[in-house]
Amino acid sequence: MSTHKSLLTILFSVLLLGACKENQPLFKLHTTKKVALGSTVDLSLELVSKKNIDSVQFFVNNQKIPSSSNTATINTTALGTGKHLATALVFHPGKVKKINNSFEVLAATAPAIYTYKILNTYPHDTKAYTQGLEFHNGFLYETTGKRGASTLRKVHYTTGKVLQETALEANLFGEGMTIFNNKIHWLTWKANKGFVYNLKSFARESEFPYKKSKQGWGLTHNETELIKSDGTHKIWFLDPVTHQEKRSIQVYTNKYATKELNELEYVNGKIYANKYQRNVIEIINPNTGVVEGIADLSGLYKEMAKTQKLRRADEVLNGIAFQKSTGKLFVTGKHWASLFEIELIQQ
Repeated sequence: MSTHKSLLTILFSVLLLGACKENQPLFKLHTTKKVALGSTVDLSLELVSKKNIDSVQFFVNNQKIPSSSNTATINTTALGTGKHLATALVFHPGKVKKINNSFEVLAATAPAIYTYKILNTYPHDTKAYTQGLEFHNGFLYETTGKRGASTLRKVHYTTGKVLQETALEANLFGEGMTIFNNKIHWLTWKANKGFVYNLKSFARESEFPYKKSKQGWGLTHNETELIKSDGTHKIWFLDPVTHQEKRSIQVYTNKYATKELNELEYVNGKIYANKYQRNVIEIINPNTGVVEGIADLSGLYKEMAKTQKLRRADEVLNGIAFQKSTGKLFVTGKHWASLFEIELIQQ
C-alpha cells in the first residue's frame, strides 16, 4: 500500500509540475508604476522563456507608440493624469500574445490653496436641495434634487424669488443642469438619463441616455461641449446635440485621484467642481485633469450652521454660478438659506 501511495504521489507531483510550467507566462510587461505628469514612462518586455519572438508592438490606451527592440518610452504630457493601460502585442512563431499592465500619472505639483471673502449675501430658498446652479441673461437657473421634490427653476438672484418652475416625475432624482444654445440640459441621478428643456417655456423636448459615464451628478459647458461629472474621479465631455460621451479626463492632485466630484461650473477656462461632503471647490485643468487649486469654503458651512440645523453629511456646499458679464462668483448649498457672492483669494 505504501509503495502504491508513493507512486501516486510522484505521478501527481509530475503532473502538477507540468501544469505549472504550462501556465507560466512566456513574457512579462514591465512599466513604471507612478510618475509625475510630464515625466516619461518606460515599457519593457521580459522574455521569461527561451521562446523566439518575431516582433513586439507597444500600445498605451490602445494607441500604438514607437518602440525599439523590446522597449518603448512615452512622455506623459499628452496623456494627462490618471491610470493608463499599457499593452504589448508579442508576435512569436504562429502565435500572438497580448500582455497588459498599467501605470498612474499624478499631478507634478501640489494644488494652490484658496480662501475666500464674502462680498454679498442674498436670500436662498431653504426648500431647495440644490444640484445645479447657473446664470443666464441676468437670471439664476437652479435645479433641485430628491425624489418628489426635483425642480427646475428660474430665480431672481437678489431676492431669491422663484419666477418660473417645473418638476420632474416623483420617481426621478434631479441633478445638475446647464444652458447651452438656449436649451436647458438637466441630469437625473441613477435613472441613466437626462432631459432637454425649452429655455423659455420649460417644456420638456427630449431625453438622452448615459452610455459611458456611471451616473448623473454635475453639468456645465465650454464653448463646444457639455461637461459632466458622474460621482467618480472622471469628468466627461459630451456632444451637445447627441449627448454622447466623446472623451474624459481623470482628476488628480499630486497624491491621489479626487472622487465624488459634484456640481460643476466652467470659469475662465477652468472647471470648478464641488467635492461632495467636503465644502470645497476644486479648480481643474480641463486638458490634463490636474487639480490646480482647492478653495476651502468650510467657513460658509459653519456660517450657515449658526442659524440653521444642517445635516453635516448631506446639507453641504453645492452650487457654483459664474456671472460671466460681471466676473462674479456665487455659491450656495443644499437647503441653505443664503446665496453668497464671494471672491477667491490665493494663500
